[in-house]
Amino acid sequence: MGGGKRFAVLLCAEDSDYVKKRYGGYYGVFVEMLAEEGETWDVFRVASGHFPDEDKIGDYDGFVITGSCNDAHGNDVWICKLIALLKKLDSLKKKVLGICFGHQILGRALGGKTGRAISGWDIGVTTIHLSSSSSKLFSSLKIPATLSVIECHRDEVRELPLKAEVMAWSEKTGVEMFRYGDHMMGIQGHPEYTKDILLHLIDRLLQRSFIADSYADELKANLGKVEPDKDAWKKLCTSFLNEGSLGRLW
Repeated sequence: MGGGKRFAVLLCAEDSDYVKKRYGGYYGVFVEMLAEEGETWDVFRVASGHFPDEDKIGDYDGFVITGSCNDAHGNDVWICKLIALLKKLDSLKKKVLGICFGHQILGRALGGKTGRAISGWDIGVTTIHLSSSSSKLFSSLKIPATLSVIECHRDEVRELPLKAEVMAWSEKTGVEMFRYGDHMMGIQGHPEYTKDILLHLIDRLLQRSFIADSYADELKANLGKVEPDKDAWKKLCTSFLNEGSLGRLW
């Protein structure tokens, strides 16, 4: 049971017509993965300038920052405003979960550095390795030491904030997950995505000439080889937000 908790999705992307029709937008994708019975989930379309009122922030138990086509190292007005909000949430010790762009912008807001990934695009189902301390942290949740997750990014957290801790890494990305205190966590991958959403994104990247035809074909051919560990990610993320078994160890 969610116990009547209230959460907000800070939506940093514009919904495509396909995602709106199939999933009710990216907000719907996150609610499908994270929402538990009795909880209230609101959405703020921060990329369109829609932010929670400052006097309402205290009403929320936690916030989830989504992915985005924008660069976390950019200085768009809404990005700068989001950074200010995240600093405020840190001062209030609010639970914050950052996903992909959200992971990167959270790292930046806390004092770290982001930029283009040295290894280039990482698109597909990636195997990440939990640090030994993270494996111990998740032991009561029975989370394995390696997890598969859908990824779609060309930026990364290059330098962690002071006092932050790397929780997981992969062959391409040194900071796949990080924690900051007991209230903030970033995940570079997309636990919320389905392979269907990733296929849609590959087509969009191809149409916009971000990736080549040959690379898109290779990505699609490889998609069936490994399944993302969606149940494990759901357990990990909901436990973090709800201060369940993970919260007690946190």
